[in-house]
Amino acid sequence: MARDMSDKEILKMELEQLKKEVNTTRTPVAANCAETIAFVEERLPNDPLIKGVPDDKNPYKGDKGGCIIT
Repeated sequence: MARDMSDKEILKMELEQLKKEVNTTRTPVAANCAETIAFVEERLPNDPLIKGVPDDKNPYKGDKGGCIIT
């Protein structure tokens, strides 16, 4: 699409997009941190990466060797 447009048209399109972005309301990251932390912590007990996989269900244990994260 951009190949069919002249440089002037492309710049005009970019300017219109920037005008839209300037008017977008921004929230500080710190305002969202509490929600993100709560979301992660409530899912923490069921996370298989944190709980780990029992040795009897681990397909990488045994003959193939183990995977140890330190």
